[in-house]
Formats: sequence, structure tokens, C-alpha cells
Amino acid sequence: MKNKKITRKITQGVYVLTTLSGGCIVDAVSQVSAGDNPLIAVAVMKKNYTNDLMHKNNTFALSVLGKNVNPEIIKTFGLNSMRDIDKFAEIKTNEVEGLNIIDDSLGYMICEKIDSIENETHTLFIGKLIEADVYKDEEAMSYGYYQEHKDELLKVKTEKGKTAWVCLACGYVYYGEELPNDFECPVCGVDATMFEKK
Repeated sequence: MKNKKITRKITQGVYVLTTLSGGCIVDAVSQVSAGDNPLIAVAVMKKNYTNDLMHKNNTFALSVLGKNVNPEIIKTFGLNSMRDIDKFAEIKTNEVEGLNIIDDSLGYMICEKIDSIENETHTLFIGKLIEADVYKDEEAMSYGYYQEHKDELLKVKTEKGKTAWVCLACGYVYYGEELPNDFECPVCGVDATMFEKK
């Protein structure tokens, strides 16, 4: 593969996926059918704790993030694991159908899980839309916009005097003079080619 950064040009949004007891940032979300209860698909990395929770639960929610979203939401849900912190402790949410919805979002979709498909790195969960609402009529954040502005959004800080390698996908920081060739980001799973030396 020559340059997989071209995948950033695929038009997709940025969302907070929540289910019972957890949640994370996702970008691979698609509507895959129409009708009164369209099907919504979301891909979740297998290494992610939320993947485990999605297998255990029957419903999930997607809060749609706008361009003006509080960056703390992206940092909290994108750079941490529910294994380590309670992501809902500092982020304002409201409960709909028993699931946490992000207050500072453009709106939400709640789905009843009907199927899942496994591949090497992710699980594709498919749900039937059962509840939805629009909070704000503003422009949604695209994945391309996130990539262009992630330095401002994440404001990754590195320790002075140390060589840091920053994940271009999620902002995780690895310290060391050299980054191992087989290194994978422990947060988002991308390989060493997606790290930049700072």
C-alpha cells in the first residue's frame, strides 16, 4: 500500500457512539437502507472496550458532533478507555431510551442492534433506527475537517526534552528516540506509519 491517507477523503462524520456502560469516538458510520426505520451501520475497533460492550448490549446511540463541538468531548471519548476512566463523569449528557446522549451534539440516533459482521480489525454493527432527534441545525464535523484541525482540537502536549511520536489519527503520544516498526497505537490501533515525530 502506497499512501492510505487517501482514505481520509472518504466523506464521513465524527460521532460519539454510546451503549450501556461505555462509549467512544467513531467515524465509520453509514445509513444502509431507507424507510421508517432505516438501518445504520457503525464500525468499532476490536481492541476498543466499547466493542466488548456493543456485543453485550442490544441498543446503541450515535451523537452527531458539529464543527463547534467542545474539544473536551473528542479528547475524553477518543483518547481514553472506559477501562481507566468514567468518560461520562465530566461530559454533560442526557438519557434517552436508557442511553447517554451528548448534550453538546447536533442530535442523536438510537438503534436496536440487529446484526454484526466481523473482520480482521473491526466489528461492523448494524442497527435499526428506533429513535432520533435534531438539537441544532448546524454543519456536522466531517472526518476530513477533524484531520485538518486535530492539532487545535486535541492540543496534544508533549514533555519537554523528550522525543515524542504523536498518533496522527487520535493524538496518542509515545515517548522514545525511535518508534518500533511494528508499533500499533494502543488507543486507535493504527500502525507506525501514522505517527509523527515531535
